[in-house]
Amino acid sequence: MEKQLPRTPLNPEVIAEMVLDKAIRDFRKEKIEKAIDHSLKIRNKEEFMRLTEELKNIN
Repeated sequence: MEKQLPRTPLNPEVIAEMVLDKAIRDFRKEKIEKAIDHSLKIRNKEEFMRLTEELKNIN
């Protein structure tokens, strides 16, 4: 049988911060992915490598 952790109510400010953090991460990820596509299109290996590293570091 699974053990359940006690539920604690989340503060609305904490929830809002979590939503904003996720939105910012998603925006950054999309922006980097577009830049990666562009670097591939123009065959810029250095930029591609830098951007893929940056993308890996986004949590």
